[in-house]
Amino acid sequence: MSKLPSTHADSLRSDSRIAQAKALIAEAVAEHAADLTSAQPANPDLAEHFESMLQRLGSARGGPPFWPYLSSGIGNGPYVEMADGSVKLDFIGGIGVHGAGHSNPAMIDAAIDAAIEDTVMQGNLQQHPPSIKMCERLLDMATTSGANLDHCLLSTSGAMANENALKIAMHNRAPADRVIAFDNAFAGRSLAMAAITDRPKYRMGLPLTIEVDYLPFRDPKHPKRSLRWAMNELRRLLNRHPGRYAAFWAEPIAGEGGYYPGSNDFFTPICKLLREAEVPIIFDEVQSFSRTTQPFAFQHYGLDEFADIVTVGKISQVCATLYGESFKPKGPILSQTFTGSSSSIATGLAMLDALESNKCFGKDGQNAKRHDYFAAGLANLADAYPDKISGPFGEGMMVAFTPGDGSFDVAKTMMMNMFDIGILGFVCGSDPTRIRFLPPPATTTDQHIDDALALIETVLKS
Repeated sequence: MSKLPSTHADSLRSDSRIAQAKALIAEAVAEHAADLTSAQPANPDLAEHFESMLQRLGSARGGPPFWPYLSSGIGNGPYVEMADGSVKLDFIGGIGVHGAGHSNPAMIDAAIDAAIEDTVMQGNLQQHPPSIKMCERLLDMATTSGANLDHCLLSTSGAMANENALKIAMHNRAPADRVIAFDNAFAGRSLAMAAITDRPKYRMGLPLTIEVDYLPFRDPKHPKRSLRWAMNELRRLLNRHPGRYAAFWAEPIAGEGGYYPGSNDFFTPICKLLREAEVPIIFDEVQSFSRTTQPFAFQHYGLDEFADIVTVGKISQVCATLYGESFKPKGPILSQTFTGSSSSIATGLAMLDALESNKCFGKDGQNAKRHDYFAAGLANLADAYPDKISGPFGEGMMVAFTPGDGSFDVAKTMMMNMFDIGILGFVCGSDPTRIRFLPPPATTTDQHIDDALALIETVLKS
């Protein structure tokens, strides 16, 4: 095959001045980030200015942030510097977004490539070659073990990816208009996703746009009983509303709901019954993508044959909806001005490279090893402080524990104490409320986990 002629853009990318600029930037970032290797208290001289910025933020956005987080703009792996000069061990990563941690050289390199693109955003009318690479890359990863997924639509948020998934399913099954989901489901905060999300407070004052029915999720303490209950309820719903269900919505691992893992034994009978009823199956992997032994949690559980529509986001930087040829819409229902920023697509590709090069996947991959190491440490803390912490819970690089009696107030208090001392985790679930961690898979080490465990124990002692 003959070599293609180069474009002006090719010449720009290969310009030695760009390479030199990248090298200088990488050198400068590494030099200034080198000391960010442990949690540090704030600089008192920055306290007044920091508080002023928090007040301005609260005023501008109509309410204070959940916690006083304003980053300075630099970090080192899981460590991030705040604008008050403090350093935190970030084990939540923007709720799973920062999969390579902070100030990662590969991500900065990719972002520079995006910065010299002709436009900041890509969209429905105007797209660029990296958009093709991202779509093909996600499809390749999703189909390695047999899933029937042919198409990929990029989008700017997990909620938008989920909206597109729901539209595809409903379009395919029209006039069916109901959805089945699991208890404690979380799909997003748009009107349609808020209807699916099993949190009444999240739809306070909002109209119910979709009729949603719920099944009990897998109970790890009573897996056979919970499957029996779920199957009985599913049969009841299918008989009560025959032909009315447009989609089954499932997070393979319950994320916001409390970090409850699924299993092949639990999902397979449910999915087979849904297949018989011709109900499309949507796997919401916005949070679980790239955090188990396989890129997708549906692959981790061996559910490839049931993956009709799949969504990804967070760690992938740009979000996406994947679906099979049989679900390809017959009308123009999928269109958006922005499909993703140039930087999110570029850094997303770099993120996928980092996950693979750091051997995150496989039964003996880093995701599994880091989970076992972190879980063992949390189990030791639970043994040492049985009235203050129980667990661990979760799967892969999704790890959680239950603080105290599992009430929201106790969990929030402990989370804020952890924030103050220098480790970032976040609440999830209800009855019990847990504290969850989403460590960056591509850069977390055993030493980082040891640091996290030490900080957690300091809070438990206090």
